Amino acid sequence: MTTTQGVWGAEGFRGGIDVRVSLRADAGSGENTFDGAWYPRTRDLAVEVPELVAALDRRGVRVERFTYPLEPWLPAPRKLVVDGRVVRTGGFRSMDAGVVCLTWGGGNRVAHLLVVPPETDVITGVRALRLCTRRGLPRSPEMVLAAARSQPLPQVPDLPVVTRAV
Repeated sequence: MTTTQGVWGAEGFRGGIDVRVSLRADAGSGENTFDGAWYPRTRDLAVEVPELVAALDRRGVRVERFTYPLEPWLPAPRKLVVDGRVVRTGGFRSMDAGVVCLTWGGGNRVAHLLVVPPETDVITGVRALRLCTRRGLPRSPEMVLAAARSQPLPQVPDLPVVTRAV
């Protein structure tokens, strides 16, 4: 079993880069398809998860367990030490490739985060982060990302027609 320790600055970010995560106020209530979204920069969980955990710690969510689908990610250590405490990780083949799961509160609170793939363009990623805090989302990560990719048609105002005398 491998344990990875992360040393993070006061902000919990590497090089001052912000962690791209959104979380609903009622995250973990079990009432929503997604409790938020996470837009990691890479597929390396040994780097990304400690940053996510540190960012959520500052929001009052003390993640105890992080579960993820095995397919899209690089192998992760079974335990990560973040700010002096251990966060257990577990990968499963049966999980949807577009979702990760966070557990806290002694296992009583569980949040499902939509994962915005790291290769997604920034505009779509930011839209997906915002969409996942709203009610009435589709149940499929693919449908949420498709909605984030869709762009409204540009509204071009009708200009007055000017006729010139010749």
